Amino acid sequence: MRRRLAIALLVLPLAGLAAGALGSRYTGLPGGVFRSVLGYEDAKDGVRIAPFALMRRPVTNAEFLDFVRTHPQWQRGKVAPVFAEARYLSHWAGPTTLGENALPDRPVVWVSWFAADAYCDSIGARLPNWNEWEYAAAADETRRDARADPAWRERILGWYSRPSNTVLPRVGLQAPNAWGVQDLHGLVWEWTEDASSLLVDSDNRTQGDPDKAKFCGAGALSMDDRENYAVMMRVAMLSSLDGHDATANMGFRCAWSAPR
Repeated sequence: MRRRLAIALLVLPLAGLAAGALGSRYTGLPGGVFRSVLGYEDAKDGVRIAPFALMRRPVTNAEFLDFVRTHPQWQRGKVAPVFAEARYLSHWAGPTTLGENALPDRPVVWVSWFAADAYCDSIGARLPNWNEWEYAAAADETRRDARADPAWRERILGWYSRPSNTVLPRVGLQAPNAWGVQDLHGLVWEWTEDASSLLVDSDNRTQGDPDKAKFCGAGALSMDDRENYAVMMRVAMLSSLDGHDATANMGFRCAWSAPR
């Protein structure tokens, strides 16, 4: 499967993936230089993102059910506590039963970072890193980067203001963005590959000061665009969680790297 996707990305690096099983689940993004809302001190002119493919929709309960049936070590009650807290998949009727609180076409939630990572790895994929996720999520239905539009920001904030205890709608109801990706905003929060390294200084008066900010890999982080609260909320959520944590509104989708 990995080889087939690699070939598809080689043939169609900019136009997306070919039609068929892979094309229906993933879409190709060309990458390039992208200015993140996070002000990386070692990438002041923007971060370089390699071409990659991203799932069009979040992983559903039905898809994750197939995973835990095939990999029973990730079933509720069997997974080691270090990899998933007690609330892991707590909304399912049983370890391998969905029930009325976890309909098949709803995004899977109450899933830890470790479980999400294991799912992606099981299909030869990976979680997208933060820059890839932010790059894909910057688009609206017609523009590849709509972040400067106040109306677009307000729409996202309106989605986020909904109570988290409401029943989740099924995946795929939102119109695809300019990349062909759906549900990046307004459905669930999503794990990223580097979620644990998205550390932002707790005192926002020090943001942008490389001597005071905390570090992510080799670069200090700051909030470069403080008005983009929609993205800031994502970073705050991800940076507040540990890898074994699970919440009622945290799901995920997988990504593939283009061959080099």
